[in-house]
Amino acid sequence: MGIVSAYAAPHPPLIVPAVGRGEEAAIARTVEAYQEVARRIAAHAPDTVVVVSPHAPAYRDGFFVSDAPSEAGSLAAFGQPQETLATQTDVAFAHELAHLMGQHGLPAAGAPAGAAEIDHATFVPLHFLGQAIDLDGMRFVRVGLSGLPSEDHRLLGRLIARAADELGRRCVVVASGDLSHRLKPDGPYGFDSAGPAFDEAVCTIFENGNLDGLFGLDPRLCDDAAECGLRSFQIMAGALEGGAFAAELLSYEGPFGVGYAVAAFEADVAPASSQEEAACEEPQDGCDPLVALARETVEAYVREGRTPEIPRGMPEEWLRRRAGVFVSLHEHGELRGCIGTIEPQRRSIAEEVVANAVSAATSDPRFPAVAATELDCLEYSVDVLGESEPVDDLVELDPKRYGVIVTHGWRRGLLLPDLEGVDTAMDQIAIAKNKAGIAPDENAKLERFEVVRHTAGGAARKDGRGQQVR
Repeated sequence: MGIVSAYAAPHPPLIVPAVGRGEEAAIARTVEAYQEVARRIAAHAPDTVVVVSPHAPAYRDGFFVSDAPSEAGSLAAFGQPQETLATQTDVAFAHELAHLMGQHGLPAAGAPAGAAEIDHATFVPLHFLGQAIDLDGMRFVRVGLSGLPSEDHRLLGRLIARAADELGRRCVVVASGDLSHRLKPDGPYGFDSAGPAFDEAVCTIFENGNLDGLFGLDPRLCDDAAECGLRSFQIMAGALEGGAFAAELLSYEGPFGVGYAVAAFEADVAPASSQEEAACEEPQDGCDPLVALARETVEAYVREGRTPEIPRGMPEEWLRRRAGVFVSLHEHGELRGCIGTIEPQRRSIAEEVVANAVSAATSDPRFPAVAATELDCLEYSVDVLGESEPVDDLVELDPKRYGVIVTHGWRRGLLLPDLEGVDTAMDQIAIAKNKAGIAPDENAKLERFEVVRHTAGGAARKDGRGQQVR
């Protein structure tokens, strides 16, 4: 599960016929593109739709995440109070997202007391979605923007994807946002040459799918263009990061002096009807995909000095989730290299495996680099780390179940669980302290964590006598 698609969409109230009263005909291509987006979302049958809105509550130093059980809104501010809609919130998703944000230092604020009114930048995409699907049967989470840097908006997008993974949700992200408001002299903010330049740059980024470009735009260009949606799009980019997707610019128009772009980003995941079947399939040749990736990486790097691309068949979970990962190599039953990361450093678990596999083979200071002649004799295992939690008493440790992290000042050491010869918590702590350069009599903060150990298909091809293993 995870992000199955994302869409960038504008929010002019006049696109709703009751408000436009015929003016919406001037942006007919935008209307058609919006209808196409609604059809695609309906076809994905998502569990949760996250709408990122520039007109949701906004804070200087944090992000709004709707957590009211239900929300409702109207277009009364645009003269049409009878145009209403209501949604049910995926409260569990909102709480999980807020929890992850707290772990990463991003302040999250829920709905202000008594306030759960859908803003017009959320209303417009939901108006179209409601034409293709019953909104009552779907759950939503509304997210606002903030005054924090663009990288924090990217991080929020990553955490949205992670929340979807953690909860097993098929999730669609709708990034609501207009482009420049300075396309014409009679537009809302007049004309500035930055307006068309900004719109062209963003449309090019949408068309080629290089969403990193959203973070490299000239800040002065953005300001002079009086843009509206950039930070929404940056959150969307973070949510899509690390996975394969197909990008398509569905439409662009600007007849009223404001740029309206509709773009689709379809992730390379199985459809809802086949997701469970895909999850039940055994790995090819009985080999775990992460173990196979570690082996392929080590062999490509040792033999050719290159790191391989992530295979196209890699399960979506490993392309979306982020976690600390350790790659361990053994030769004839003895440790040959083990390198990992306590906290995720890369965009996905798959990328973490690639980087740490290279390091385990070449950069473990306890061993020389692996030679090509050893490759057939190596055994592989990959440990994916869970979240760490503080330990107040040694009885909370179990070296068979939990790994341990010891910290003293800037020094930090880790020992994985269920290691041969490590039978007690004191053994575990002593070894972890030694790895971190912490003296036995120095106090250290303790944390524990669980791992999922991947070993299937990791056996050596040859035994200690050089004979092929059957």
